[in-house]
Amino acid sequence: MMKHSVKTGFSFGLTSGIITTLGLMVGLHSGTHSKLAVIGGIFIIAIADAFSDALGIHISEEAENKHVTKEIWQSTISAFVSKFVFALTFIIPILLFELSTAIVVSVIWGLSVLGILSFSIAKAQKAKPWKVVVEHLIIALVVIVVTHYVGDWISSTFG
Repeated sequence: MMKHSVKTGFSFGLTSGIITTLGLMVGLHSGTHSKLAVIGGIFIIAIADAFSDALGIHISEEAENKHVTKEIWQSTISAFVSKFVFALTFIIPILLFELSTAIVVSVIWGLSVLGILSFSIAKAQKAKPWKVVVEHLIIALVVIVVTHYVGDWISSTFG
C-alpha cells in the first residue's frame, strides 16, 4: 500500500502533469502549429512546473503543520517525479506522429490516465466512480478547449 504522503504527491503531480501539459500543448499547437514550440514547451513544463508544483506541495504540507519532515519530503519528491516523468511522456506522440495527430493522441492518452486515476481515487473513497471521473474529465476538457481558443486568439492577434 502506498504511503499517504507519496500518494498525495503522486496524485497531485500526475494530475498537474496531465492538465498543464495538455493545456500548454494544445495552446501552443493552435497558436503556432510548430512541433519545435510544442516540444520545447513540454520540456519546459516538465522541468519548471515540476519544480514549482513540488515546492508548492512542500509548502502546503508544511503549512498544515500535521506532517513530519520525512512525510513532507516524500510528498515533495513524489510530486516532482510524477509531474516530470508524466509530462515527458507527451514527447512520444510528438516524435511519432504528425503534430495534429500527436495532439489528438496526447489528449486521449492524458484523459485516459486521468480517468483511471480518478476511478481509483473514487473507489478508494467509496464514492460513485462515474461522478468523480466525469467531474475531473470535464475540468480537463475545459482547460483543453480554453487553451485551444487562447492559442487561436494569440495567433490571429499577434501572428
